[in-house]
Amino acid sequence: MKTFVTKPAEVERRWYVVDAEGKTLGRLSSQIAAILRGKHKPIYSPSVDCGDFVIVVNADKIAVTGQRMEHKKYYRHSQYPGGLREFTLREQLNRHPTRPLELAVRGMLPKNRLGRKMIKKLKVYAGPDHPHQAQQPEALEL
Repeated sequence: MKTFVTKPAEVERRWYVVDAEGKTLGRLSSQIAAILRGKHKPIYSPSVDCGDFVIVVNADKIAVTGQRMEHKKYYRHSQYPGGLREFTLREQLNRHPTRPLELAVRGMLPKNRLGRKMIKKLKVYAGPDHPHQAQQPEALEL
């Protein structure tokens, strides 16, 4: 019996639209990361990017539990002495509404070349509109 090995040329990519309104940040992120990796497909292989494209709309209306809006922190450093900046989740959503979801999904993907390739298949938009109608995305209920 021969072992089946997934080849990149055999992978069929599909497009999905996810509405993030009212969804919990971490739970939604883990489900999106699984789709980007291709874990929902029977041909999944950890060394091949066999995932699908995911379009997330209404990312600015994401929900979190407890007091995470004030207690969850994001950090950025300018590489100069004293250049560490700290933002709460609420400030981050006001300045860059798509960034918390992007960072959460990125943290759940592999930290290598394959993960950098997978994150490019994630498209996040703050509002309900997106420019990917030509790809005929399917609505995905998570």
